[in-house]
Amino acid sequence: MDIEYLLFLQNFRNGIDNALTPFMEMISLFAVTYLIIVPAFIYWCIDKKSGLYTLATYNACIAINAVVKLTACVYRPWIRDARILPAGDAITTATGYSFPSGHTMTATPIYGAMAVRTWKKLRWISVLCIICIALTAFSRNYLGVHTPQDVLVGLGLGILTIWGMAVLFRYLAKHPEKENIVLIAGIVFGIASIIYISVKPYPMDFVGDKLLVDPQKMMKDGYGDIGMMVAFCVARFIEKTWIKYEPKFTKANLAAGLVGAVLTFFLIETIKTPLRDLLGLHWGTLTANSIIIMFIVAIWPAVMKAVVRDESKAPAGKQEAENNA
Repeated sequence: MDIEYLLFLQNFRNGIDNALTPFMEMISLFAVTYLIIVPAFIYWCIDKKSGLYTLATYNACIAINAVVKLTACVYRPWIRDARILPAGDAITTATGYSFPSGHTMTATPIYGAMAVRTWKKLRWISVLCIICIALTAFSRNYLGVHTPQDVLVGLGLGILTIWGMAVLFRYLAKHPEKENIVLIAGIVFGIASIIYISVKPYPMDFVGDKLLVDPQKMMKDGYGDIGMMVAFCVARFIEKTWIKYEPKFTKANLAAGLVGAVLTFFLIETIKTPLRDLLGLHWGTLTANSIIIMFIVAIWPAVMKAVVRDESKAPAGKQEAENNA
């Protein structure tokens, strides 16, 4: 039934001469590559708690996705049925195993967490975020790289992570002294997960003399995603212990946040390839993703705190002149 659904979408794509394919590819690419910049900007400039909640939910979700995906080891639809022909460049960008959908489990925690945080005050943003979740999930079916169960389970795990992280944040708001224990638990889980995906057995199916799926290549995303979660825990400890950054909704801070967004984009685009060349596919990906999340959570907030002047504290002479005017 799932393959028939993908064939139906494939026939529809062909019938409209792939008119929607570029849009669906853009939706998918944005979710896993650049979407993280949005909660980063919120964290730096608007609402630290909301940004931190979204980033924490995202990092927990992608780590869970990596463990589940590399445990299930479900082959992609076109491996299961040769009639499936993925659209556009999807077959080259859809790395890893199929179940559950990593794109859905990236989009759901970020869009979903933002929807939760804005539901009471800015409901139109919440609705837009929910639409983006649905579009991202559907795009994976439309492009022929995931089955319906891939995206539905990814969606379900994402929603469970959003709920679980909301419960955790409420608990930590009442017991802030417990946060270090939670961060240590996250680091231990991450290290254990890296060991697990490194030593567990994987399917070694051949077509002729060619390995159908190379598990070493499939572990790349797992190392990167789990490494990012560990780096988040470390960065959060550094930030809350020594940096203690608080966002200010000022022109200077917004400008610094925009600079940070550009720098994050630059890091995403440039550091992975040289680090993979230097450290290998697995550890290079882990290191690159760790640098990106460390930059977002700790490094750039430290820079902003050091260089952005607090506009609410005018110099004494200026303040006196304003008072005498």
